Amino acid sequence: MATIKIKQVRSRIGCPKVQKRTLDALGLRKLGRVVEHGDNPAIRGMIEKVKHLVSVEL
Repeated sequence: MATIKIKQVRSRIGCPKVQKRTLDALGLRKLGRVVEHGDNPAIRGMIEKVKHLVSVEL
């Protein structure tokens, strides 16, 4: 399975609680943190919800 690298590039301050929970579910708790996840529809959906806060590498 392919992996996706996700990096938080913008602050979560002022974001709705749902978006903060999505970042937590992805494992992004600090600005600049990078995590790797498997490429699947669930992860893609989470990225879509917070695409303005993260950058993605395939």
